[in-house]
Amino acid sequence: MKELILEMEEYASLKNVPIIEKDSIAFIMKYIKKNNIKNILEIGSAIGYSTILMASVSPEVTVTTIERDEERYMECLKNVKKCGFEKKINVVFQDALDVNLTGVKYDMIFIDAAKGQYTKFFEKFKYFLTDNGIIITDNLKFHGHVGKSSEIESKNLKSLVEKIENYIEFLKDNKEFETNFYDVGDGLSVSVKKNEK
Repeated sequence: MKELILEMEEYASLKNVPIIEKDSIAFIMKYIKKNNIKNILEIGSAIGYSTILMASVSPEVTVTTIERDEERYMECLKNVKKCGFEKKINVVFQDALDVNLTGVKYDMIFIDAAKGQYTKFFEKFKYFLTDNGIIITDNLKFHGHVGKSSEIESKNLKSLVEKIENYIEFLKDNKEFETNFYDVGDGLSVSVKKNEK
């Protein structure tokens, strides 16, 4: 397992595939363990790095992960097979916004896909959370750009950073969830669903 994780880190670095920062995944794994989370939905598998690490927290954890890029999806499948997690991890090849889920509930949803779509992902998948379920979002600092969008000259980057800033505001204003922000890795948020009393 350790070897596979190192191999994946190397592959990501060579192929320029964005994978979660070590501090962030360590934080999430600790959270899963502490809160006894069993059923996870991940938006954005990439090569399966965070997927496999989350699934490895305990024998009870299962992960459904969604990836729309075919090359990354194939790589993710290969890695899941390598560590013998085929029964614990279900890899779905589709755009997350097109996925139809029915009759399933997750203790935790992890959003780490197209940054510009964060609000859409949140709004779509919040209905698939268990009571007290949580949504964790990664990359909210976006390499230190967030909060400084007015200084960015590149139009595309500026637009993306503004979307992340809007998403942060959306989380802060969201009455259905209690969100805490953590200065871990590239910035994480943990949004806990409030129970309607």
